[in-house]
Amino acid sequence: MTTLIESDEHKSLRKAVSTFAKSHPRSLGTDNKHFWQEAAKLGYIGVNLPEAYGGGGGGITELSLVLEEMGAAGNPLLMMIVSPAICGTVISRFGTEAQKLDWLPTLADGTRMMSFGITEPDAGSNSHRITTTARRDGTDWVLTGRKVFISGVDISDATLIVGRTEDARTGKLKPCLFIVPRDTPGFERRQIDMELNAAEKQFELTLDDVRLPAEALVGDEDAGLLQLFAGLNPERIMTAAFGIGMGRYALSRALDYARERTVWKTPIGAHQAIAHPLAQAHIDLELARLMMQKAAHLYDAGDDMGAGEAANMAKYAAGEACVKAVDQAVHTLGGNGLTREFGLASLIAASRVARIAPVSREMILNYVSHQTLGLPKSY
Repeated sequence: MTTLIESDEHKSLRKAVSTFAKSHPRSLGTDNKHFWQEAAKLGYIGVNLPEAYGGGGGGITELSLVLEEMGAAGNPLLMMIVSPAICGTVISRFGTEAQKLDWLPTLADGTRMMSFGITEPDAGSNSHRITTTARRDGTDWVLTGRKVFISGVDISDATLIVGRTEDARTGKLKPCLFIVPRDTPGFERRQIDMELNAAEKQFELTLDDVRLPAEALVGDEDAGLLQLFAGLNPERIMTAAFGIGMGRYALSRALDYARERTVWKTPIGAHQAIAHPLAQAHIDLELARLMMQKAAHLYDAGDDMGAGEAANMAKYAAGEACVKAVDQAVHTLGGNGLTREFGLASLIAASRVARIAPVSREMILNYVSHQTLGLPKSY
């Protein structure tokens, strides 16, 4: 059941995470390894993973709450979208017992991290056009292909790679997921030179006949899209949390300034030209949060189809709300909004991430047009 009112337990979790995140120096653009490890010790990183494997036993509802509050404190952890939300979820739902025992406890306690490799130079995140292929060679798998804009490969112990295997019955390629350890021969990475100032770096990956044992395959090779979307829906929900948290942080900075900055003996926040846009930004963020909570509840309840629709809508709404909140916050501070002292200028670029990744807003509009409204495709 989707509830619009948070439980006392969730309210307490929000308060605890907020207090913890605010007690650490702001980590945007800096090394946040210590912050990650401290958060993991408190159970925040693995809150969604099963208790039997060292996690908190919660779901994406709790994990998205954690990331939102970290972002609202100015300390978002981008890799939470990837390591526990995508990779941890896929392994806990579809992995073998050996994979669960190997990976879930260390993902939960922060001693290991995992990246996710789906995006390709010529396919984006379109799983139907992925060209990274996996072929059998005896009992092994051999992967060949390229990936681009893969986060945190340098700090991850392995990358969950989306490849495609050939269906012997139909001859068609279907998506499958493989755990590729960072030091596997033939698995090369090149850092992409980004202007975006983030602690987590972006990489282009080359898989040149990467040989993997049979146990590197996660789940059933015939499950195809089911396993893939088990990770992509949490990714969208967590990206929404990332955007909402960032928007809340920017808005809080603008509100502090609008209350204190005085012109002609009056705080600028008393003027409707300042107050109303900030109020609108707050409303948009709250509406996005409601859709994010709906998506998380549906996912945790096992409704993958319902969660898919809501997760896409939440990601879209959060991305738009985040960009608008950051823009209005900078505008409220005027020239001060572009100074390093107030820490908002860096968010101008960072806020765009929620619009662009992991899927563009245009592709979400396509999804809603086709899946929700039943309109015909143009492609």
